[in-house]
Amino acid sequence: MKLPESVLVLIHTPQRDVLLLERNDALRGWQSVTGSRASADEPLRDTAVREVAEETGIVIGSAAVPATRLVDLDRRHVYEILPAWAHRYAPGITHNTEHVFTLQVDRGTPVRLSPHEHLRFEWLPWRDAAARCFSRTNAAAILDLGATAR
Repeated sequence: MKLPESVLVLIHTPQRDVLLLERNDALRGWQSVTGSRASADEPLRDTAVREVAEETGIVIGSAAVPATRLVDLDRRHVYEILPAWAHRYAPGITHNTEHVFTLQVDRGTPVRLSPHEHLRFEWLPWRDAAARCFSRTNAAAILDLGATAR
């Protein structure tokens, strides 16, 4: 069963282009990197590092992407779990807490998708990325990123 605590990682360039991934499921929506904690004692930062590597192939802590570029914004969103995904959680779990991180990468950083999770990716200017997200919390986090990164 999934834990009701996850990370949202906004991967972006210094120019504020944001990486979005198209889901490979019935929803087929666009989103940033997301994922749940593997265990209750997994540090959220480790969850973010793991999910970025699994979903994009980007290795945080490598020479190309120093660990200091992963920033915990100390921002949380609590939202109701969609009925289509409720079966992934223990009975009675109705809400998830999402912790927001950013990861700045250089323009041209290679992306290797996990084919069972995503169909394709795009780098979009932050406003366009926010408009394309299916998740309101993801869109809000991208708008905050764009507004504060001036």
